[in-house]
Amino acid sequence: MNLLVFMLSTLGVSWQNSIFEFSAIQGYAVIIQGEFYRLFTSMFVHNDIIHISMNMLSLYMVGRIVERLFSSWAYLALYFISGFFGSFAYMSMTLYDGAVGASGAIFGIFGALAGFVLVHRRTMQQQFMQFMRDFGIILVINFFIGVIFPNIAMSAHIGGLVAGVIGGFIIAKNVNNLWIYIVISTLILVGVYIYLPSLYLSFN
Repeated sequence: MNLLVFMLSTLGVSWQNSIFEFSAIQGYAVIIQGEFYRLFTSMFVHNDIIHISMNMLSLYMVGRIVERLFSSWAYLALYFISGFFGSFAYMSMTLYDGAVGASGAIFGIFGALAGFVLVHRRTMQQQFMQFMRDFGIILVINFFIGVIFPNIAMSAHIGGLVAGVIGGFIIAKNVNNLWIYIVISTLILVGVYIYLPSLYLSFN
C-alpha cells in the first residue's frame, strides 16, 4: 500500500501536492474539521524516495520479527495503534503544520520488539544486552537526524515508540492481552481527542 501510494504521487507535481494536501496528518483538519481518515492516510504517504525507502527497509527488517514473535493480528494492532499515537503526539505540538509517513507506526514496531525483549530479558540475557545496545544506537541516530532535518516529526516518532513499547510489553506477557491493549489504547486516544481542542485554544 505504501509503495502504491508513493508511485501515484510520482505521476506529477499536482498529484503529489493533492495527495499530501488531502492525506497529511494535521491538527486543524482532524480535530477541528473532523477529517479522521487522515489518521490512516498519513501513514501511507511519504515525501520522497529516501523517506519511503528508509521506512520500508526498517519495516521489513523489524516487522517480520515482530509478526513472528507475536501474531499477524497483534502486529497489525501494534502498527496502527502506534501510528495513531504518533499522529496524536504530533498534533499536540502543532495545529496547522502537516506531516506524512509511517515513521510513528514503524517506531512502534521497534518499541514492541523492545517490550518483548524486556519481558524475556532473564531468559535471553546475551541477546538482551545486544538488542539494547543496538536499540540505543538507533535512537541516537534518529535524534541527530531530527536535529539535522528539523522537518522530521520527532514527536510522532516518540509517541509511536512509547505506544509500541507498552503494547509489546503487555502482549509479550500474554497474547490474550491484545484486546486489553486495544481497548485501553482506544480510550486514551478518545481522551486525547477530547482534550486537544482546549490545548489548541492555549496556542492562541
